[in-house]
Amino acid sequence: MGSEAIPESWRPALEGVLASAEARRLGGWLRAEEAAGKTIYPPRGSRLRALALTPLDETRVVILGQDPYHGPGQAMGLSFSVPRGERPPPSLANIYKELESDLGLPRPDHGDLTRWAEQGVLLLNASLTVEAGRAGSHAGRGWEAVTDAAVAAVAARPDPTVFVLWGSHAQAKAARIAGLAEGGPHLVIRSPHPSPLSAHRGFFGSKPFSRANAFLRAHGRGEIDWRLDG
Repeated sequence: MGSEAIPESWRPALEGVLASAEARRLGGWLRAEEAAGKTIYPPRGSRLRALALTPLDETRVVILGQDPYHGPGQAMGLSFSVPRGERPPPSLANIYKELESDLGLPRPDHGDLTRWAEQGVLLLNASLTVEAGRAGSHAGRGWEAVTDAAVAAVAARPDPTVFVLWGSHAQAKAARIAGLAEGGPHLVIRSPHPSPLSAHRGFFGSKPFSRANAFLRAHGRGEIDWRLDG
């Protein structure tokens, strides 16, 4: 885990797993990989950014990704998001197409989703690091215990929350979280991944943004302003 500071609101939920042998192994392995000259994204200080921007008690929507982007300058600690100045990757471009179709909002000219995170949208990946040029390279190294605990902490709260699960990987992860199912206090939105390989199989037309807001309004939690222009 290195020098990453656990945001205050998440400490009670994560302190147990972060003190585990698995977390210590993960931290040691990451340090060894960096010492061996491997480039790891996102850089130190950004790996827990999703938790820093979206406190546990303010989380209203969870959007799960698989792992960070593995190209230079892309990963910023938020699932599906890239910094301003970076071209939106294909999956994010498809998210923007659905945003336009669902809510009539113009497609942003950037890929920075920070504005969503600051409103209570937890943009969390299953693995919070990746080796440059090697998608999925840090899967199974220990991050899953941390991110499972974060998702479980949200699911355990009584506040009605929307879980947006795009693709089989996100859906399988959420299925392991006790109490996260239809019939409970939360809304679970499942659809294919927005990747160009699968978006036309049901992601387009799934209307996740309007469905999330309708649920949040109905349960007295306001709504997300999904606009990203400006």
